[in-house]
Amino acid sequence: MFELKVITHFAAAHQLKMVAAQCENLHGHNWKIEVCVAGDALNNAGVLIDFGELKQYISQIIDTLDHKFLNELEYFKNVNPSSENIAQYIANKLQALISPSGVKVARVTAWESDDACATFEFRET
Repeated sequence: MFELKVITHFAAAHQLKMVAAQCENLHGHNWKIEVCVAGDALNNAGVLIDFGELKQYISQIIDTLDHKFLNELEYFKNVNPSSENIAQYIANKLQALISPSGVKVARVTAWESDDACATFEFRET
């Protein structure tokens, strides 16, 4: 099994519902996003997926989140824009983009601060 990790960042505001009172206030974070993809086989070039290609896919997703009020985005209108849900959103969007390559998203971690993060991990069923 091979695994690649790419790290990226974005800044955005959100307002959480039904959590600690302070988090229900409008506030922002500079998120650090770690994306791990995995696969069993390398392609003809001897790589799982080209880093440049992977970064382009991730950039497409991050561009929809960067400098936004997340609660106003269609996906988060009915889903709390928590770090957990942001990680899952990115993972699902990326999996849809890379599916043809045979590479799988293993996990996505969304760091909302230097000492707090949430990870979404795909599990084989």
